[in-house]
Amino acid sequence: ELMKNLSGKLAVITGAGGGIGRAAALALANEGAELAVCDIAPAALDNLKTALGARGENIIACAVDVSDRDAVAHFAREVCERRRAPDILVNSAGVYISGTILDLTPDDWTWALSVNLFGVIHACHYFLPPMIARGGGGNIVNLVSMYGYWPSPGVAGYLTSKFGVFGFSEALREDLRAHNISVSTVCPGMINTGIVRNMRIRNAPGREDAVRAALQNAYTRRNYGPEPVAAAIVGAVKRNKKLVLVSPEARIMYFLERFFPALSRVIARRAAKRMFSP
Repeated sequence: ELMKNLSGKLAVITGAGGGIGRAAALALANEGAELAVCDIAPAALDNLKTALGARGENIIACAVDVSDRDAVAHFAREVCERRRAPDILVNSAGVYISGTILDLTPDDWTWALSVNLFGVIHACHYFLPPMIARGGGGNIVNLVSMYGYWPSPGVAGYLTSKFGVFGFSEALREDLRAHNISVSTVCPGMINTGIVRNMRIRNAPGREDAVRAALQNAYTRRNYGPEPVAAAIVGAVKRNKKLVLVSPEARIMYFLERFFPALSRVIARRAAKRMFSP
């Protein structure tokens, strides 16, 4: 069922303090949606409230680490008690880590998977029962990445977490069909957000700062901001789209990986070399 008019709908957004999550919050507010947002950084939420102006007065904003299931459970309870079960859930919180299987520590794996994969699972686990109990359907939007379908060397932890969310979204879509809740998987390419600032670089010992600066420079030069992704999220909700590829490289690599996988892998290896080699 299509949710063409978002006015008065309640949207929950994780990772709303910056990047794609913040842009999605602003875009959904522009559509007239009510917001309940969370982020690990309280100051970023204050900044979002200021950006929303008058529309920010009634939002629920909570500092939440999505990898902490108790914190997510508390956030879900608060939203449902102070408002109601959401109509829309946007899972946008995420972290970035580079490194091969040989570079990453068990703690690195835990960090990447607990935020990127379990953060999504936690939000769905605690918000879905009230959404289903309320009836009337709804939408879940999971932010993945082109790394959710494009195998690339040098980002084992990130890639595993994103492939995981891609698969989880597929499973969720089938499980929720009977409840009229649609699931959209949104896969952006190189989007200029703040994610590189806080990324863990594990495959360039002693050169972390140089790699971070080079990556940030590449993202800045690419100059593809989070706003088109936010517009794609709104479109996915309104049109009940299963898979949304945002940015030319995301679409090209999806096509190549599907029909010309050998070429796709050559491009991946070259891109990784350019990204992480001195």
